[in-house]
Amino acid sequence: MKALCWQGVNELSVEQVPDPELRNDQDVIVRLVAGTTCGSDLHLIGGYIPAMRAGDVIGHEFLGEVVETGSAVRRHKVGDRVVVASFVGCGRCWYCANDLWSLCDNTNTNPGIGQALFGYESGGIFGYSHAMGGLRGSHAEYVRVPFADYGAFPVPDGVDDVSALFASDSVPTGWMGADLGGVKPGDVVAVWGCGAVGQMAARAAILLGAERVISIDRIPERLEMTERHIGSETLDYTSTDVAAELRERTGGRGPDVCIEAVGMEAHSDGPMHLYDQVKQQLRLQTDRPTAVRQAVHACRKGGTVFVLGVFAGMVDKFPLGAVVNKGLTVRGAQQHGQRYIPMLLDRMARGEISTAHLATHTMPLERAVEGYDMFKEKSDGCVRAVFTGPGRTG
Repeated sequence: MKALCWQGVNELSVEQVPDPELRNDQDVIVRLVAGTTCGSDLHLIGGYIPAMRAGDVIGHEFLGEVVETGSAVRRHKVGDRVVVASFVGCGRCWYCANDLWSLCDNTNTNPGIGQALFGYESGGIFGYSHAMGGLRGSHAEYVRVPFADYGAFPVPDGVDDVSALFASDSVPTGWMGADLGGVKPGDVVAVWGCGAVGQMAARAAILLGAERVISIDRIPERLEMTERHIGSETLDYTSTDVAAELRERTGGRGPDVCIEAVGMEAHSDGPMHLYDQVKQQLRLQTDRPTAVRQAVHACRKGGTVFVLGVFAGMVDKFPLGAVVNKGLTVRGAQQHGQRYIPMLLDRMARGEISTAHLATHTMPLERAVEGYDMFKEKSDGCVRAVFTGPGRTG
C-alpha cells in the first residue's frame, strides 16, 4: 500500500509499505477515507520530536471504513464508517478508567523513552515517533487500529466525511482546552492561535457559555475565517500590544481563561522570537514558548492558562514568578479524545460545531508531500490539507 513516510528532517516521501495486519484480537483494520495534516506534525517533520526513524509512517487524524476485525471486537463490524481518536487507550488501566486517555499505561510500547523525557511515559499515538509508541501513522491507505472498541467511533449519518474527520483530533483537542481550562458562563476567554485547534477551542468556549471569546493570530485569512465560522472576536498580534488590548477589552482585568493553541514553534514579532529561534536551532532549548509567555502575562489574577499546543521538552524564560504571584492555575494535556468524541459527533450532527471550512485543500494521498509543503508555508490560504484514500465501498 501507499503511505507518507518521514525520511529525515524536512524530508517526506510517499512510499510502498507492507499492508497492516491484525496483531491482537482487539484490532481492526481501517481503509482510509480521509486524513489531514496537523500542526504538531510539523514539529516532527522539522526534527524537534525525538526518536523518529527513516521510513516511519506519519499522520494521526483520520476517518475510514472498517475492513477487518479481530475476534474480540464487539462494537464494530466490516463496513462501519468510523472516526479514530489520535491517542490509543486500552480502556482498562487506571488512566483510561478516569477519562485520562492520552496517559494510558498500556499503549506505548517504548515506555523508557517517555520516562527519560517526561518522567513518565504517555499513551501511544498514531504516527508520532517511537517516544510515543512507534505506532504506524494514518497517512496510509490502510491503518491498524489497536483497542478499536475504545478508540474508533461510528459517524452519524448526518455528518459528512470531511466534517467528521476533524472529530479525530482537532475538535476534541480544542474542546478539552476549554473544558479542562474551566470555562464557565460569563467568562472572557482568550485563545492564542487560529488554526484548526484554536478555532475549535474558541467554538467550545462559546458553547460552554463564555461571554466573550478573543482569538489571536497574525494570518489575515485565518482571522477572517475564525470570525466568520466560529463567531469569535479576533486580534492581530502584529498590529497591537496583545496584553494591553486584552486589558482594554476586559475592563482592565484580563481574560479569565487563556488557551494556548500554538505549540513549540510559536512565532512573534518581538526580539524574544529571535532569541527563542536561535536557541532552538542550536538545540539549547527544544521549544519556543512565546505564546505561553503571553498567555501567562495576559491572564487575570487568579485565572487559568491551559496549554494545548504540543511541547517536547525544555523551554527558557518561563515566567514562573508571574504564575505564583498572580495565583494562576496552569494546566496542559494531550487530547483525551475518547472522553469527548461521541458527544462532539452528536453536536456536529445538530449543527452546533462546523468543521468543513477547515479543509481548505483536498488532494489524493499521492500528493501528500505537496500538501505538507502548502500547510507548512501557509501558502494559498492553507489551514488544513486533507488527503483522500481508497475511500468507502458502500
